[in-house]
Amino acid sequence: MFRKLIGKRSKKHRNTIERGAVKKFAEAIGDPHPIFVDEKVGTESRYKTNIAPVTFPRVLNYGVIEGLQLPKKGLIHGEELYHYERPLLVNEEILCYQEVEDSYDKSSNSGELGFLVLKSYGEDVSGNIVFTAKSTIVFNAALRKEMNR
Repeated sequence: MFRKLIGKRSKKHRNTIERGAVKKFAEAIGDPHPIFVDEKVGTESRYKTNIAPVTFPRVLNYGVIEGLQLPKKGLIHGEELYHYERPLLVNEEILCYQEVEDSYDKSSNSGELGFLVLKSYGEDVSGNIVFTAKSTIVFNAALRKEMNR
C-alpha cells in the first residue's frame, strides 16, 4: 500500500520533555512512579532529574512525512518496540523524526491485510540518538478497500 514511501522521512521536529506532560502521562498509564513525578526523587536519582516513562515518545511530535496520509479512524495498532540509549530527561529538548521503514501485505481469512512499519527517532541537541521506536500499523481488508476508492 505504501511501498513508494519506504525510506521517506519527516523533517526533525523539536520537542521539550515537559514536567507537567510527563506527570500527566504517568498518571494516564497508571504508573505514577516517583522517578516520573516527584522532583525530590528525580534530583536525588542518578539522572539528577525526573525521567519520562518508556512509552512517552508516543506523544511526541515527529513532523509530517510528505505523501503519507493515514485515515483518521479504523487503524489497528499492531506492535510497538522501543530501544533506549538512555532515559528521556525532564526539561531536555529532543529532536524527533519518523521514517517509513516498510510496507507489505498478507492474506487472511477476511481478505488482504496491509502493514505499515514506521521507525521513529529521538536525538538530543548534539545529534546523539536517545531512543528509537518501531510501530506497525495494520489495515484490515475493509479499510484497504475504502482507502483505494
